[in-house]
Amino acid sequence: MSATPEPGLAVHEAAVSENSLLGGRVRLLQPVEGYRVAIDPVFLAAGVPAAAGETVLDLGCGVGAAALCLLARAPVRVTGLDIQGDLVRLAGENARLNDAAGRFQPMTGDVAKPPPRLAPGSFHHVMCNPPHLAREQGSPCGNRARETAMREGAAHLVDWVTTALTMAQPKGSLTFVHRADRLDALLAALAGRAGDIVVFPLWARAGKPAKRIIVRAHKDAGSPLSLAPGLVLHEADGRFTPAAEAVLREAAALEL
Repeated sequence: MSATPEPGLAVHEAAVSENSLLGGRVRLLQPVEGYRVAIDPVFLAAGVPAAAGETVLDLGCGVGAAALCLLARAPVRVTGLDIQGDLVRLAGENARLNDAAGRFQPMTGDVAKPPPRLAPGSFHHVMCNPPHLAREQGSPCGNRARETAMREGAAHLVDWVTTALTMAQPKGSLTFVHRADRLDALLAALAGRAGDIVVFPLWARAGKPAKRIIVRAHKDAGSPLSLAPGLVLHEADGRFTPAAEAVLREAAALEL
């Protein structure tokens, strides 16, 4: 539905809808056209092993979906970074809409050249939902905002990983949600730079290939890679499985 901004919320020229996540725990303003939030940021937030009082950097925060889902589960402080200023403004409004303005601070900036006020090595955790398509992959969709969110621009996947590693504290965690068919590129970008890597598949249905993966690693760690059993998203009839519902509606954490 089209949202009528509440007092104190900025009015945007583009049409905006209000939707909800986590069974209504999170209210979310987002553009009607362009990139629309689906389940990826919810599962990304569920994979972050954040504890009370810790700091989290959300690279590619968009309108703040992952940040707000994480805040619904853990009393942490989240800083968001996104190159699309209009989405960052909506992220700020979403923070206020969810009484999280003091705990979620989004800012505009380029992942390849982070703003100076982001101090390297200052975050306990970094979570990241990078563009899922390589620059040369697929055909343009015709919507600039969606293209920016879904397709790599000047910053390649390795740049997203590099910035995540730079901003994380020693032994800090890095959590990514990405396409399963780009797992090789993500692991290559992490190789020799992070350890204790866990690959957590999100299986579409039992017996069907995974289209999405959660990958978690730790900066400067030396433990070998492990492949987790993962989680099946859908029953045979298309409904979400109880395990998926626990994440999507109850803000349950993933056990990686």
